[in-house]
Parts: sequence; C-alpha cells; structure tokens
Amino acid sequence: MSALHIKKGSTRHSAYNLRPTFSDVQERHTLAVLVENEPGVLARVIGLFAGRGYNIESLTVAEVDHTGHLSRITIVTKGTPQVIEQIKAQLGRIVPVHAVHDLTVEGPAVERELAIFKVAGEGEKRVEALRLADIFRANVVDSTLTSFVFEITGAPDKIDAFADLMRPLGLVEVARTGVAALLRGA
Repeated sequence: MSALHIKKGSTRHSAYNLRPTFSDVQERHTLAVLVENEPGVLARVIGLFAGRGYNIESLTVAEVDHTGHLSRITIVTKGTPQVIEQIKAQLGRIVPVHAVHDLTVEGPAVERELAIFKVAGEGEKRVEALRLADIFRANVVDSTLTSFVFEITGAPDKIDAFADLMRPLGLVEVARTGVAALLRGA
C-alpha cells in the first residue's frame, strides 16, 4: 500500500485551507482613533471607509488635547471580524494616526449619545409624550402649545427606544450627536 493510498470513507484536507475561517456575521464595533488635529485628517479617515465600501453608523470628532493638537475620532461601524481587522489595520497606516482602539474588544466601554427630539401633538398624545419623557429621564428644553423638544442622553439603544415610542405620538424631527465612548476602569 503506497503512502498516497486513501482509505475509503476518509476525507482529504488541503494544506491551503489551514487559515482560520472568519464568520460572515456582521458585528457592531466602536473604534476610537487618536489623530493629529490638522486639516484633511478627517477626510482621509472617511475616504478610507468610502473607498472600500465600509459604512459608518456614527461619527464624532473633537480635539481632546489642545497643547498636543490631538483629536479623537469615535467611529461606530459594522462588519465581519475580517473586515473590522482590515479597517483597524488600514486606519493604523494613515500617517497622522497615533492610535486605533477597538473598544468593543478591548474591554467593557461606556457609550453615550445626546439627542434632541421634536414631538408635535395634542391632547392625550401630548400627555403620553411627557409621561414617556419622564420615564426615560428626557428633559423638556422647549415647549409650545403644539410641540415639545426633548433632550435625552444615554446609550444608543436607549435613544433608539425613545425614538420608537415617540413616532406614534407625533415625532417630527431628530438630531443626534453620535456616540462618545471610553473604556471602563483604569
């Protein structure tokens, strides 16, 4: 019997298929990118996503170190584990990028978002909107005889849930800041 003889019922395994397989499941990831605060950096980061067909669900940018001229870009995106790894690697290769952190995998993180909602309604719908706003700890920041503007801060899921409840009560318009996130603990 030669070494090449394969027993009946056994399977062949190719040496070319030894790479780990990545899931096709889309995962939501929050990335924190520390960059030089200079013109064109945000455009380069956004261009990386647009050029490769990656979607951005949320984007916030602010200078976090005035003396060091550093800004923090917080990006929420979805993709397969392989796509997320590609995004992180490509972000890290952009010259003015100092650090790329995947808050989703580095540990528990705190995510918060600010949103304002304009809700127009009368009678019972108006009363119900105020009752729900109280439950969600939303503040009334403007009020007329026919509408309210609510301000709410919390995790993105909380903001989404509040929006879902306000739609049938006369939701007119929503403005959201996008996610701000930090790792918990030391």
